[in-house]
Amino acid sequence: MTDSKPGASVPWRALTMVGALLAIWLIFSITTGGTFLSARNLSLLMRQMAVTGILASGMVLVIVAGQIDLSVGAMTGFLGALSALLFVDFHWPLAFAVAAALAAGALFGHLQGHLVTWFNLPPFIVTLGGMLVFQGSLLGMTGGVAISPTPDYLAVGQAFLPLSLGWGLTGLLAAFFLWRAARETKGARLQWLGWAALATAFTGVLSAYEGIPLPVLILLGLTGLLALVARQTPFGRHLYAIGGNREAAFYSGINIQRHLVLVFTLMGALAGVAGVVLTARVGAATSDAGHMMELDAIAAAVIGGTSLMGGRGSVWGALLGALVMASLDNGMGLMNTEAFWQPILKGSILILAVSADMAGSRKN
Repeated sequence: MTDSKPGASVPWRALTMVGALLAIWLIFSITTGGTFLSARNLSLLMRQMAVTGILASGMVLVIVAGQIDLSVGAMTGFLGALSALLFVDFHWPLAFAVAAALAAGALFGHLQGHLVTWFNLPPFIVTLGGMLVFQGSLLGMTGGVAISPTPDYLAVGQAFLPLSLGWGLTGLLAAFFLWRAARETKGARLQWLGWAALATAFTGVLSAYEGIPLPVLILLGLTGLLALVARQTPFGRHLYAIGGNREAAFYSGINIQRHLVLVFTLMGALAGVAGVVLTARVGAATSDAGHMMELDAIAAAVIGGTSLMGGRGSVWGALLGALVMASLDNGMGLMNTEAFWQPILKGSILILAVSADMAGSRKN
C-alpha cells in the first residue's frame, strides 16, 4: 500500500488502519452476535463498498495531484441513469449503454479539467458547479420516477462469479504472489506470502455464501490497475510530483496542464463505471442516486492515508478506507442504530484521520 514510494515497506498508517478495521469488525461481531462476520453479511459488505471504492481509488490520483472533484457523486448518479435510460427506453445493447456512460463521464471530466487548467479556475468551484449541474440533469432525466432495468443490466451489480471461476482466478493470483515471494528478500517475501494468504482467505469466505460478487471483481480489477498506474508509469509519478511541488514539477519539464486534464478525465470515466454498478446493484436509477458519494469517496481516500495537501496517497489505502466506512454503515445498520449516528461517527473518524495527517506533516 505504498503508491507514493514504490518499493517501500508498508507504512505505519496502513498498519494502523488494518488494526482499526479489525477492531471495528470485532466490536460489531460481538454486538451483533456474530452476524456481522457471517459469510452472507461479508458478501453484502463487499458489494456495499464497491461504488465508494471505485470512486475513492480515482479520487486518490486527483488529490495527490493537488486537486479535488466534488462532482463525482452527482455524476455517478447521472451516468448510471443515462446508461439505464439508453438500455431500457432506447433499447441499446448492454455493452453500448455501459460504454456510453464511460465515454460521457470521460468527456465531462475532460471539460472540467480544461476549465481548471485553461481558465485557472479553482477545482473546488468548477466541480461544485458540476455537482449542481449533474444533480439538476439527473432530476430532469428521471422526472422523479425510477428507471428500472431488466435482469441483464442488473447482473452487473448483483451477479456472482461461478465458484470454479472464482477459485481459478484466485489460484492464478496466488501463484503470482508466490512467484514474487520467491524472487524477493526475506522482508518483502513475507509481504507477498501474506498477500497470497489474504487472497485465498478472501475467496474462501465469499465462496461460503455464493462466490465473488461481480461488482467486487470490478472494484479489485480497477484498483489494481490504478495502483499500477500510480506506481509504475510516468503519468502516475508525475501526478505525485505535481502535488508534492508544482513549481519543481514545472521546471523539471512536466506538462502540468495535460496531466491535470487527464486525471479529471480518468475520474469522470470511473464515475461512469460507478454509476452503472450503483444502478445495477440497487435495481433502479433514481433522482437522488449518488447523493453525498463524493464526500464518502474523499473521506475514504483521506482515511486511507491520502494527504489533502497533495503529493502523497495510496490507491490500496483508499480501498481500505472505503472498507472502514462501509463496515461502519453495515454494522450500525445491523444494530438498528438510529440513522443520525452514522454521519456523526464517520465525520469524527475523518477529522481524526486529517488531524493525524497534519500532525505527521508538521513532524516531517
